[in-house]
Amino acid sequence: MSATAIVGTQWGDEGKGKVVDLLASRADMVVRFHGGNNAGHTLVVNGEKTILNLVPSGVLHPGTICVLGAGMVIDPEVLCAEVRGLRARGFLAEDRWLRVSERAHLIMPWHRLIDRARERLRGAGAIGTTGRGIGPAYEDKMARTGIRVGDLFDDDGFRRALERSLREKNSHLEALLGEPPLVFDEVYAEYAQYRPLLEPFVTDTNVEVRAAVQRGMRVLLEGAQAVMLDVDHGTYPYVTSSNAVPGAACAGAGLPPRMIGRVIGIAKAYTTRVGGGPFPTELSDALGARLRADGDEYGSTTGRPRRCGWFDAVVVRHAVQLSGLDVLALTKLDVLTGIDPLRVCVAYEIDGVRRELPPATERGWARAVPIYEELPGWTTPLGDVRTFEELPQATRRYIERLGQLVEAPVALVSVGASREQTIRLGDLF
Repeated sequence: MSATAIVGTQWGDEGKGKVVDLLASRADMVVRFHGGNNAGHTLVVNGEKTILNLVPSGVLHPGTICVLGAGMVIDPEVLCAEVRGLRARGFLAEDRWLRVSERAHLIMPWHRLIDRARERLRGAGAIGTTGRGIGPAYEDKMARTGIRVGDLFDDDGFRRALERSLREKNSHLEALLGEPPLVFDEVYAEYAQYRPLLEPFVTDTNVEVRAAVQRGMRVLLEGAQAVMLDVDHGTYPYVTSSNAVPGAACAGAGLPPRMIGRVIGIAKAYTTRVGGGPFPTELSDALGARLRADGDEYGSTTGRPRRCGWFDAVVVRHAVQLSGLDVLALTKLDVLTGIDPLRVCVAYEIDGVRRELPPATERGWARAVPIYEELPGWTTPLGDVRTFEELPQATRRYIERLGQLVEAPVALVSVGASREQTIRLGDLF
């Protein structure tokens, strides 16, 4: 048996939460392998909306083990609040259903302060981070000065690490960013209070995840963000601070590569992104506003309005090739109802040269002009459709053409926010 990795193929917000939730009904374990509470997954089940920031989307299925992997950065305040909220609704009834890696890094108060101060100082050149401290936490991880979840339960070690970090960070906060210093006793007391709630969940998740795969359990590896936000392969520097490609699941979940046997990509039927950065197919007009309104395109975590535009096959094709996708799940197809014609970006023109794949530099992105293909739209509402054959002919053609352009078969189509508003075209597992 092998694990299945699930990744976004655009700039995030593709609907990974819904797809993971659907698959989790048949999964034994769902593992989040990177990122932090800068990502939000929205699930709608029986008309009730659930927004998850850290806990994997499988949590709505009792008995499914949810794992926060070693590749994550975790804000314990956010995690504790999320656990309390889920338990108040009857989820996570047993401690063994949530596992938190002792190797994951903690987001500390200085990480949030540094993140927000930097964005403020960048002014018009701000990257558009969530201000949650994700980037600075990953910086400390790579600088080998971070504090990990396991350290929280070694009181002497945690005290020493906190003292060391505050000496450095307070100097940085005061001298360079104009922020007030943090007080040791206050930070220590805050983080010590998280121990009782978190301790039953903290373990060596690497061992547990590998054992689950070896025993033949169905294991899903859930990505946050998306390939175009990957720190190496996305629209740098307008990216997240971790690797979002499926290869990162090996390190983030603690699995050898041979244990990942299938990769599923998620794409929205149009394109959105939050924050700054390149977006060749962006619609800064009434149609873009319509997509935002009809698609409820506001960040699950921040509430920020998303930028909206036409489907960009260049971006998704890039993600397919990087990720080795087996199949693609296409979401929010219903939002395009009533738009005619529909446009799809099939390539870019950069300095007079046609490009089938994205550029690597900011200057290249700034000069990228989308080359469009037009397809007929449809007017029939899709929310009640449950089979591919019931879809309007123009809708079927749109789905098939997207699969051809990105070089990946479409195996699932979402026609609404609810779990049941889904059409399966093939087996995702």
